[in-house]
Amino acid sequence: MTYILVDTANTFFRARHVINGSADIKLGMAFHITLNSIKKAWQDFNGSHVVFCLEGRSWRKDYYAPYKRNRSDARAAHTEKQAEEEKVFWEAFDTFKDFIAEKTNCTVLQNPQLEADDLIAGWIQTHPNDDHVIISTDSDFVQLIAPNVRQYNGVMETTITHEGILDKKGKRVIDKKTNAAKDVPNPEWLLFEKCMRGDPTDNVFSAYPKVRKNKLEEAFNDRSNRGFAWNNMMLQRWVDHNGEEHRVLEDYERNRKLIDLAAQPQDIRNVITETINTNAVPKTIDQVGIRLLKFCNLYDLKKISDSIQQYAEPFQAKYQRA
Repeated sequence: MTYILVDTANTFFRARHVINGSADIKLGMAFHITLNSIKKAWQDFNGSHVVFCLEGRSWRKDYYAPYKRNRSDARAAHTEKQAEEEKVFWEAFDTFKDFIAEKTNCTVLQNPQLEADDLIAGWIQTHPNDDHVIISTDSDFVQLIAPNVRQYNGVMETTITHEGILDKKGKRVIDKKTNAAKDVPNPEWLLFEKCMRGDPTDNVFSAYPKVRKNKLEEAFNDRSNRGFAWNNMMLQRWVDHNGEEHRVLEDYERNRKLIDLAAQPQDIRNVITETINTNAVPKTIDQVGIRLLKFCNLYDLKKISDSIQQYAEPFQAKYQRA
C-alpha cells in the first residue's frame, strides 16, 4: 500500500502565497495547488489511499507556553484587508474539510490535542510496512524521510527522498552554487541540530544559544557513547536575558518533546494511536466524482472540472484494513 498523507492546512494556506491578486484569485490557486498535489502524488507514486491530517489546538501549547505565540501575535497585527482575506480562506477551508470528511472515501484525522505533524508521523509509525508520501512544504518532515517515506512539496514541485531531491520531472535538483545534485542531509543530524538550535518559526528557543557547528557535530557523533564531547556540551549552563539559568541537557530534552515526532509524551502518543485506530475505517461513499464536480463548481475550478475523473480517483479509494 502507498498512503498519500496530506498536511492539509499547510498545503492549502501556503499555496496562496504563490500568486498576487485578490482573495478570490489566491483562493482558486490554493485549491488548484492542493488538488494538483494530491493528483500528482497519487499518479507518480501509485497511491492506494489518501489520508488528510488536520490541526487541533496542540498539546505543545500547554507543555511549553511560548509555542507558536509569535503566530498569534502576527495575526493580531493584520490589517483589515489581511484579516478579511484570512476569514475568506478559513471559511473555504472549512467547506473543503467538510467535503473530504462527508463526501469522499478518504481518511480524515483530527484531534483537539494534536497537530497534523503528530498524526502524519503516527500514521507512518502504525503502518511501518507500507509506503508513504507526505504532501507538505514543512521542513519538519525531513526527520521522517526513509526508504518507504518521501515528501512532496506541491508549491515548489519537488520531492525529497532518502536518495536525493527530485524536480517535477523526477530529475535530481541541482544546487546553483555548486552545480552538483543536492543531497538529502542526514535526518538524524537535522533533528539533533533543530532540537539544539530551536525552531524560530514555532517560537521554540535554543537549548544552547550561539553554539558553534563544530561543537554540535562533535556532540552528535558522540551521542551513542555519551562520552566527553556529549557531556561537555549537555552539562553546560547559560543565563538568558531575564537572568534565568538554563542547563543545556534540560532544554534539549524539552525541545525533543516539541520537535521530535517520535518523542512526544506517552499520554500524547496514546491519543495519536487512538485517533488513528478510531478513524482508519473503510468508508462507503458513492458517486465521489459527481460530488467533487459540485465542489469544484462552488469555486469555479474549471480546469479541474474538465478532468474530473483524474482528480476524483484519489478521493474514491477506500481504506483497506491490514
